[in-house]
Amino acid sequence: MSIPSITGAILAGGRATRMGGTDKGLVTINGTPLYLHVLTRLKPQVGNIIISANRNTDEYKKSGYQVFQDSIEGFKGPLAGILTILENSPTEWVLFAPCDTPLIPDTLAERLWNNRNNQLVAYADDGERAHPTLALMNTRLITPLRNYLQGGDRKLMIFLSQQQATAVDFSDMPEAFKNINTLDECHNWNK
Repeated sequence: MSIPSITGAILAGGRATRMGGTDKGLVTINGTPLYLHVLTRLKPQVGNIIISANRNTDEYKKSGYQVFQDSIEGFKGPLAGILTILENSPTEWVLFAPCDTPLIPDTLAERLWNNRNNQLVAYADDGERAHPTLALMNTRLITPLRNYLQGGDRKLMIFLSQQQATAVDFSDMPEAFKNINTLDECHNWNK
């Protein structure tokens, strides 16, 4: 089954409260901003890349890719960034990855596509926990997602379950989903 043209999306629009408000995507690991580690992993899997960021957009634009701020105001969480990316995607399918997961699998797009069970959204599960921001989504989710957010809801897993999202098993590579939430974790990663 061949994979259609997919847009890659990096979610870097959060407030990073566990990092003391530091823009997580711009924190460096081995001298390279975190989001660029993710971009390097995504790039071979997709046709183009879009970045969701609500701060330091000029810094993200240095990557050469389009950067979009949430179309819904007030830091509504990852779903607001997902909605904005879906609204601006040039392709029907979008592969999402958070900016804080630098080791995402090289086979993320392929495995999500091939195991999505004809659903409009599939997300990674490492066998111990779900990773709903590592997901392949169709732009047909724009209207239900906008309605969900406008109704005051923000929980990503509830939205995904409402859409009959498919959890795709990545339990053979749990280390690929290790993420960085604190400056201490970032410092330890650099060691």
